[in-house]
Amino acid sequence: MKRNRFSEEQIIGILKEHQAGLSARDLCRKYGVSDATFYKWRSKYGGMEVSEAKRLKALEAENAKLKKMLAEQMLDVATLKEMLGKKLLKPGSRRRAVDWAMTEKNYSQRRACALAGIDPRVYRRGPAQREDKPLRVRLRELSAKRRRFGYRRLHILLKREGWKLNWKKLYRIYREEGLSVRKQGSRKRAIGTRSPMAIPRGINQRWSLDFVSDALMDSRRFRILCVIDDFSRECLATVVDTSLSGHRVGRELDRVAQMRGYPCMVVSDNGSELTSNAILKWQEENKVEWHYIAPGKPMQNGFVESFNGRLRDECLNEHLFENLSHARSLIEQWRNDYNHQRPHTSLNGLTPWEYHKRSQQDQNQNRANL
Repeated sequence: MKRNRFSEEQIIGILKEHQAGLSARDLCRKYGVSDATFYKWRSKYGGMEVSEAKRLKALEAENAKLKKMLAEQMLDVATLKEMLGKKLLKPGSRRRAVDWAMTEKNYSQRRACALAGIDPRVYRRGPAQREDKPLRVRLRELSAKRRRFGYRRLHILLKREGWKLNWKKLYRIYREEGLSVRKQGSRKRAIGTRSPMAIPRGINQRWSLDFVSDALMDSRRFRILCVIDDFSRECLATVVDTSLSGHRVGRELDRVAQMRGYPCMVVSDNGSELTSNAILKWQEENKVEWHYIAPGKPMQNGFVESFNGRLRDECLNEHLFENLSHARSLIEQWRNDYNHQRPHTSLNGLTPWEYHKRSQQDQNQNRANL
């Protein structure tokens, strides 16, 4: 900015000489200024005192400062609108916002940090190196393979592989990696007290049956007959077909019984297939007690209802089925994984097959002691 030869005090003194009687031409010649400059001074400072000139200069400086602040504020607002895709909640996102403002908008580091809400020392220090990189990689691989598993089941799987860590550290890493399982939505809960369901004391004491329905890619509906051993939580069968009559249910139960023996009791709802004459005849021939739950009370058959939820969440909702053969193959693979690989929280992290084998060993040991 060009500096003036005369200060405001000097200019007001020259104008007072003009008021005292000296002509404008003589003053211009005396001080070496043009007529235009002199008349410009007179229009701006005519009739003013030195104190008033100082006040005018201070007001002009303050006005220029306010204009600059307003322009910077408007620029900051426009920058924030471009910067904020989401709220800047973590230091990493704030650092990226500062880098963008410095690169794209030519902001200074301090101004960009103030705009992003991060201290300049925090920005300059940079993020610490993430620890446990192999653990994080393996955790992401497991969660990608089993997308509906939470950190508790993933913790069990990692311990099986030999990783030594407590659940609090795993939970922290699990949250940092953004692996939280999204809930599928809430449902109405029963109000009041409810008596707990009696748990069988051994294998084949009680089976539970229920049907699950789904659709193929061409919108054809199909059904799945699920058979569960309530003691070991094993899935004994998942029969997939477009139609499952009472005769078919009886044949599938006979097929399972050839490998495991017949149960003492079967629990089911009051569906037409399960109350048919074919099922009544099957009960009488095989001397199996059949218990029907109360209508509209699915939690009286809670073991198979829980299994149905896992089947839908971890298998049916994760795949598109081209045809019945494809559906049978994928559902059977998931059933084998459920029985032999998937940890069951109600069984202290054991799989249903491991729990089955352990119960058999305990029973054999008790018989030997007797």
